Amino acid sequence: QVQLVESGGGLVHAGGSLRLSCAASTFSLNNYAVAWFRQAPGKEREGLSCISHSDNQAYYADSVRGRFTISKDNARGTVSLQMSNVNFEDTGVYFCAAEQAGCYSEYDVRHHVRYDYWGQGTQVTVSE
Repeated sequence: QVQLVESGGGLVHAGGSLRLSCAASTFSLNNYAVAWFRQAPGKEREGLSCISHSDNQAYYADSVRGRFTISKDNARGTVSLQMSNVNFEDTGVYFCAAEQAGCYSEYDVRHHVRYDYWGQGTQVTVSE
């Protein structure tokens, strides 16, 4: 069974940085559309960013634009989410998701959730 595995979560001070990584168990993510989601305590899951399957165009939610960067590591076949200048609202469980084709606009970041593959999530906690 194909799985996505997130790594890199942990405790980070407000204003600090953290880098999350997403890998697939049986294939490279190089040619997949990949998205990052966050579920904060007591809140619905929120789409944060996605990167397209073809030209690696990236899109972001307003809440993270300018602070988070999604990218593909073609050598490793993984996708990263570089988080900078984090704040308390960034606390939550971060999930990555993938599908063979997708991520065409900011609309997809906010509304597209029917990805084929999902990870189990990694906890990010922002402290003082």
